[in-house]
Amino acid sequence: QVQLVESGGGLVQAGGSLRLACQASGNIFSIRDMNWYRQRPGEERELVASITREGVSNYADSVKGRFAISRDNPKYSITLQMNNLGAEDTAVYYCYAAVLRFNSDYYKDFWGQGTQVTVSV
Repeated sequence: QVQLVESGGGLVQAGGSLRLACQASGNIFSIRDMNWYRQRPGEERELVASITREGVSNYADSVKGRFAISRDNPKYSITLQMNNLGAEDTAVYYCYAAVLRFNSDYYKDFWGQGTQVTVSV
């Protein structure tokens, strides 16, 4: 099995910063995309940032210029640096990875348990 564990969430004042981290472990041969999603109360989960194995990143328009995703391929980990946070960034943030497991021939989706980010104004 594969596990994704997020860390770094918490309470921050508007205008502040937080850094989220996600560590993948377990039966991993390789990982394709690794992404950050978030889900606000009463809303659907949305893609915040993505990064490929080659380091190509993309961001939701709402976070461009404020958030930065990075990836460490040998360590199967990603981070999300979040700056100039606002109330609209309050959400549960989820890590996602498309993983090719040993003895498998397809990439399977895996999710972390989520970490709460709360921005106070």
